[in-house]
Order: sequence, then C-alpha cells, then structure tokens
Amino acid sequence: MRNIKLTIEYDGKDFNGWQKQPNKLNIQGTIEQAIKSITGEDVELNASGRTDAGVHALGQVANFKTNSQIPIDKMAIAINSRLKKSIVIKKAEEVDERFHSRLSCKRKTYRYVINNSPEGTAIYRYLETHIPQKLDVQKMQEAIKYFVGEHDFKAFKASGTSSKNSVRTIYDAKVEQKDDRIFIELTGNGFLYNMVRIIAGTLVDVGLGKIEPERIKEIIELGKREFAGKTLPPNGLYLLKVVY
Repeated sequence: MRNIKLTIEYDGKDFNGWQKQPNKLNIQGTIEQAIKSITGEDVELNASGRTDAGVHALGQVANFKTNSQIPIDKMAIAINSRLKKSIVIKKAEEVDERFHSRLSCKRKTYRYVINNSPEGTAIYRYLETHIPQKLDVQKMQEAIKYFVGEHDFKAFKASGTSSKNSVRTIYDAKVEQKDDRIFIELTGNGFLYNMVRIIAGTLVDVGLGKIEPERIKEIIELGKREFAGKTLPPNGLYLLKVVY
C-alpha cells in the first residue's frame, strides 16, 4: 500500500467547499472521483484542512492510500487529465505510511486579497474582495502585529465553531500593498472557523479608522466576537502553503 501526498491548487468559486457532501459540488469528492477513474479504487482523501465554499488554494495538501502502480512521476498528470480546469494537482509524492495531511501539519499560511481601488474589477471579482473606501495600510500594518504569538482567539471565530479550544499560535503576520491591492498574510499552527476572514474584517475596520491599532490587544483579551470586525467574503481567501 502506497501513501501519496498531493499538493493542490484550486479556484473555489464553483465549489461548495472542500468537504465531501451529497448533491453538492465539492473539491474532495471531485478529486476522489478522478483518482478512482485512473486506479479503479475508492480512496479517502485527507486534507490539511477543509476550506469553505468560495475559498481558493494555491498550496492545499492532501494524501490518500493506494495499491495502484502508476509511477509517481505520472500520477499528477494522470489525475489532472480527469479533473475540471478549476482544480490542478501541482505535485504528487510518495511519502511515509504514517504521514497524514492534517495530523502531521506544523503550520499553515493563509492570504487574504483586497482590491482597494474605487472601481473594483470585472476580471478578478471572484478572486479578491473589493473595498472601495481608501484603507490606511500603515495603521493595518501596526494592528496586525498584535495577532502574533499564542492567544485565545475566541473573539475571531464564527459562532458555529465546533472547536472547544480557541487558543492558537500565530508565527508571522503581515499586511502589504501593491498598487491597488492589499495582501493580508497569517502563518499559524492552526486556525478557527472563519478566523482569517474575521481578522481581515477587523483589519479593514482599522484601515477605515473605526478601530485604533492598539485596541486589537484589548479585543483579543476580551474574547467577545461583537468587538471584532465583520467576516469578510470567502472569495478573497487563499490557503497559500502548508508546512510539515
């Protein structure tokens, strides 16, 4: 039995998220069907984490077990030949049998993309979030530093979150601007449901002058969802990279 690790890129616009579910187009089920069509096997594809409907990935990681003898250097090409153009297997590797995409994960990086031009964009409208009001990027850069470290992030999780423990560690956090686009990047050991989108929404409030940068520390300590910003839409969010 071989253990195959896949690095996957996808445009989440047309999918109802990663997780397999009946009668809804999803990424996990789509890839599993593609694998079945080339190996003849029903496989269980384990991801580093489930992305929501509309969320994209440049470096999602998943693994599956197989008895197939397809050479590893042909595996990605073979799977891609059976996939929609909105999903691409970037790399396939044979790994130790104990490797598990979620359980073996050390850290993940997410990126949120904001189009801060007055007009927005027609071409990239499903790949970024448009905020026409001018944002103060310098204040957002000051504010994001308060998220670094180990904190209880219960103020930054959606109400339906099943996780009992909301303590997470953020190793790196930055806001960068390139022309009309603002990029928010967070690297951590794990993220709560909607945590990145709520942090991004809070940083937008900072950029709009509704929240002062130093108030972030207090919002984290108070732990109340109503003090943080709104949850930004899924189309601006990318799972950038997973590290093992």
